[in-house]
Amino acid sequence: VGNSPKPVASCAMPVAPNMEIRTDSESVKAARHGVMEFLLINHPLDCPICDQGGECDLQDQAFGYGFDESRFADNKRAVEDKNMGPLVKTIMTRCIHCTRCVRFATEVAGVEELGVIGRGEDMEITTYLEASLQSELSGNVIDLCPVGALTAKPYAFTARPWELTNTETIDVMDALGSHIRVDMRGREAMRILPREADDINEEWISDKTRFAFDGLNKQRLDKPYVRRDGALVPTTWAKAFATIASHIKDKEQKTAAIAGDLVCVEGQFALKALMMSLGSPHYDCRQDGAQISGGRGNYIFNAGIAGIDEAGAILIIGSNPRLESPVLNARLRKRWSEGNIPIFAIGEQCDLTYPAQWVGVSAKDVGTFDNAHFTNAKNPMVIIGQGALCADSGAALHQAAMTLAQKAGATFNVLHTAAGRVGGLDVGFVPSAGGRDVAAIIEGTQTNEIDNVILYGADEIDMAALSNAFVVYVGSHGDAGAHRADVILPCAAYTEKEATYVNTEGRVQQTQRATFPPGEAREDWRIFRALFDILGQDVMGQDVMGFDTLDALRTKLYAQVPHLAQIDCRPEAVALTAIETDGILSDTPLASTISNFYFTNPIARASAIMADCDKERQTTSREAAE
Repeated sequence: VGNSPKPVASCAMPVAPNMEIRTDSESVKAARHGVMEFLLINHPLDCPICDQGGECDLQDQAFGYGFDESRFADNKRAVEDKNMGPLVKTIMTRCIHCTRCVRFATEVAGVEELGVIGRGEDMEITTYLEASLQSELSGNVIDLCPVGALTAKPYAFTARPWELTNTETIDVMDALGSHIRVDMRGREAMRILPREADDINEEWISDKTRFAFDGLNKQRLDKPYVRRDGALVPTTWAKAFATIASHIKDKEQKTAAIAGDLVCVEGQFALKALMMSLGSPHYDCRQDGAQISGGRGNYIFNAGIAGIDEAGAILIIGSNPRLESPVLNARLRKRWSEGNIPIFAIGEQCDLTYPAQWVGVSAKDVGTFDNAHFTNAKNPMVIIGQGALCADSGAALHQAAMTLAQKAGATFNVLHTAAGRVGGLDVGFVPSAGGRDVAAIIEGTQTNEIDNVILYGADEIDMAALSNAFVVYVGSHGDAGAHRADVILPCAAYTEKEATYVNTEGRVQQTQRATFPPGEAREDWRIFRALFDILGQDVMGQDVMGFDTLDALRTKLYAQVPHLAQIDCRPEAVALTAIETDGILSDTPLASTISNFYFTNPIARASAIMADCDKERQTTSREAAE
């Protein structure tokens, strides 16, 4: 800085008018050389075997400002490695004590699991009692670490960054739609990293998003199957379609379809067109039984994810955002820590990583909620989760929460847990006139009113209740739906297709193909298009499919649902619409629909890494109980 006799640390110096700043003078270069020499005094020469090699901040700085020899002649310090669980590998001798990981765990994740002990050359970063990391965001310390002290344990010694092909795409492990980068070597996913998106995930991703990638390569369905003599046997597409036709023909109106959590907009649009051609109104995308109805404003996060930053008070109903959307929960914590705003909650008590005032446990408490700190706050928010919408009085609670928001001048926000849910609601994948929802479809199979069920990636329902039905499963993994199916039609996972997803705030986003589906698996919409050729018929003289390519499908989709053409744009606010209910609010306690963060979908359940995380969680819980 001009007129300053010594160099000034830029991170600690506020900018002033007419300040003269020099960033490339001889004194600045000498200071940088000095800092680098101190940083490298105890740093080991591990670059050839370090997983951070090729993308290491310290390596880059040493290349620019380091020396080709060291003046340090004493013994280097060595530090014992720490056990931080199945996700984070530690080589603490490499640590340069920047404390980024400590600050992240304390300030962002809200779980004070990392700290500093000792001082001087005895200083160490460690966990509390050497326990494994328990935060759902713990993997982000890997990105923050500027050296190879904290690296991804599943990725250790598997690949170098220059060997990988990078694809920028969208995550589907929850309904946030985080921006991610998938790194492939050949057809195998090697790792998943976050991309910066300030309005959505900022620069963080959850551990499930980051580490469930190995589930993309396991338990995959790569060819059609049919059930013969009680066992599933491989077959051809033609024979699989013939088997389906033999059961559905003449029973078209007794056929139903259920869409799962990870399915895309194009697939649901094509399946709806197929069901319309069959003359069946029985289809539903709410496999968890959520009682959502009304206009678009009734089922999206209307304030926007970034709108949390402006909230003056927050009421959370029937949700545990820490498990349902860890990155969004970190944003809630940031808003609390920066503004010290009041946060109220109704439902099952849990550790949200920030203080919350629990003002009730059931739907009845929503109807009686009246707090001046909430109603008088600037920009209050009501957040309702699937635990509330799936409750006994879900529809009445949905309306009561909207009424509460309107009276308090608050924004009404639905926090979804399924990546495919908002897209399904947008394209109208809910029962049409006279149609059955998921619960009624399952009941209909037991009374023989529904003979055939198409499960499109739906694995979270009671499969035993479908024992009387002929079940067609269209999915990517051998999960519960595939085990129950009479015919399996393999389709692509989210990294293997170009597809549209709509996140919980109603933002339309598209995935990019990182690799091709395995074996004979096909893109979802192509499967339903082929089924239409065999089963379908024109509706009122019109071809309800009317497409043979993805572009043609999207053209028809955008004509029917215009806002889906607005890619990566947050939609404008939509007015709430009243819904008809009996108005009876139950006193049954509300609880989140997610009890195990690591096993929420077929990809996560196929992941060995997620299984290790769940095992570690159970071990830690037992030790805490003892």
